[in-house]
Amino acid sequence: MGSMNSRISGLALTVILAVFAAVMLFPIGLTLVSSLMTEAELSQNYDLIGRMVDTASGGRDAFVNLKLLPDWLSFEPYAKVLFLSPKFLSMFWNSAGLAGPIVIGQIIVGSLAAYAFAMLRFPGRDKLFLVYLMTMLMPFQVTLVPNYLVIDKLGLMNHSSAIVLPGIFGAFGVFMLRQFMAHIPYALSEAAKVDGAGPFIIFWRVVLPLATPGIAALAVLLFVDYWNMIEQPLIFLQDAAKQPLSLYLAQINQSERGTGFAASALYMAPMVLLFLHAESYFVAGIQHTGIKG
Repeated sequence: MGSMNSRISGLALTVILAVFAAVMLFPIGLTLVSSLMTEAELSQNYDLIGRMVDTASGGRDAFVNLKLLPDWLSFEPYAKVLFLSPKFLSMFWNSAGLAGPIVIGQIIVGSLAAYAFAMLRFPGRDKLFLVYLMTMLMPFQVTLVPNYLVIDKLGLMNHSSAIVLPGIFGAFGVFMLRQFMAHIPYALSEAAKVDGAGPFIIFWRVVLPLATPGIAALAVLLFVDYWNMIEQPLIFLQDAAKQPLSLYLAQINQSERGTGFAASALYMAPMVLLFLHAESYFVAGIQHTGIKG
C-alpha cells in the first residue's frame, strides 16, 4: 500500500513538474517556431492592431493567432540577421567581448579570494568576508552614482573597461566559490602541507581541481547575467557601435517581426549551449554551494 501511494505521489509530482516545464518552455518554443515563418505569415498571425480595427467595424475577433507550426519553413529571417544585418554581428561580438573577460576575470579573482576565505586561517577572516558580502547585497541602482563618478574620473566612460573591470571584481563569484570550497575537507590541505606544499601549490593542485563543478556553475550564472545586462551598457556606453546584443532587440521595429524572432533565437543560443555543455557540473556546483533558486 505504501509503495502504491509513493508511486501515485511520484506520478502526480512528475505531471505537475511537466506542466510547469511546458509553461516555462512555451515562449521559447513559440520564438523558435515564429522565427521560421515568412514575414507575411507573421503579419497575418500577430497583427493585433489590424484585428482590433476589423472587430470595431464588425469583422474578425481581436485575437492573436498563435500557431505551433509554420505553413512553410522559411530561413529568410535568419539570412537577414546573419548576412544582411552587420549591426547584429557587431553587437554579438560586443556582447562576447564584454561577457567573456568578465567571466574569466571573476573566476580567477573569485577563486583566489574564495580560497583565502575558505582554506586559509588569519585574524578577522570571517568579519572581512562579511564586509565583502555587503557589497553583494547592494543592487546596481544603489551604487550607480558612485560608480559613474569613479568611471568618469578615470576616463573610462564609453569604454568597455567601464563594465568589465567592475564585473571582474564582483562579490558573487567570491561568495559562491567560498561556499563550495568550504565543503572541501581541510585534511587534504593539511596532508599537502605535510608533503611540503605551499599555499599556492595547495590551491593549484588540490583545491582548484576539486572546485571544478563550482567554477562551472559560476561560469554559467555569470555568463547569463552579463550576456543579458541592460543598465550598464545603456549608461556607460553611449556609442551605439560599442553596445552589446542585449540592446539590439529593442531597436527592431514592428515591420521586422521575422528578424526579431530570428535574432531572439540566435541571442538565446550561446546561453542554451553553454548550459547544456556544463549541465552536470552546474547541478553539482549548485548543490554544494547551498544556493537555492
